[in-house]
Amino acid sequence: MQKALSVSVLGQPARKMLSKTFSALREVGVVVSREGMQLPVCRHLSKACNPSDLSSPDLVAISLSFMALEPSLIWRHRGGPIVGASEGFQYGHANAVIIGPEGLEERSDVSIGVSLLAPNIRYPDHTHPPEETYLVMSNGAFSNASTPWIEPGIGGTFHNAPGVVHTMRSGDVPLMAFWVLWNGGKATGL
Repeated sequence: MQKALSVSVLGQPARKMLSKTFSALREVGVVVSREGMQLPVCRHLSKACNPSDLSSPDLVAISLSFMALEPSLIWRHRGGPIVGASEGFQYGHANAVIIGPEGLEERSDVSIGVSLLAPNIRYPDHTHPPEETYLVMSNGAFSNASTPWIEPGIGGTFHNAPGVVHTMRSGDVPLMAFWVLWNGGKATGL
C-alpha cells in the first residue's frame, strides 16, 4: 500500500502524513486473530475490489492481499450522526479496521481500514481529529470543506486535513477505498 500511495498521493501535507505513518508501522503492534464478520453490503466486494479491473501491479497486489485477509475483518456500520447521508445509507455501507483499535494489528498511533459503499450511496458528512488519506480502489467521488466533489479514479488518493468535514459517494458501481489515519499516538474512535 505504501508504494501505491507514494505514486499517487498529491500535496505536501499528505506526503508528510504518510511518511510519519509508514515510519511508525515499521514497529509492529499487537497482532490478534479475530473471527471475521461480514454485513450484507459486503456482497459488493468482488465488484469493488476486482483485481482484473486494475491496471497497476501495485493495486492488483493490494487487492489480492486484501481479499486474502478480508475473511478475518469485522465489518461494521457507522454509528453517530448521519447528516447528509443518502437514503439507504445505513445498510448500504460498511467499514472495517485492518490496523488500529479493534483491527488485526492493534495500535493507537495509526489506523488503516476500508470503507465500502453500495451503488448510489452518499456517506454522511463527518469529521475526526486524525489526518486522513484515502486510496481509491473503485470509482467514486470525494469532497471536503475546502475541495468540491472530485473523482480521484482507481488508484487515486484524497487527503483530509485534521478536523475537516468530509464525505464520499458512489455512483452506479460500488465504491471501495482504503483509509489511513495518522493518530499521532492517540487512540481514536471512528
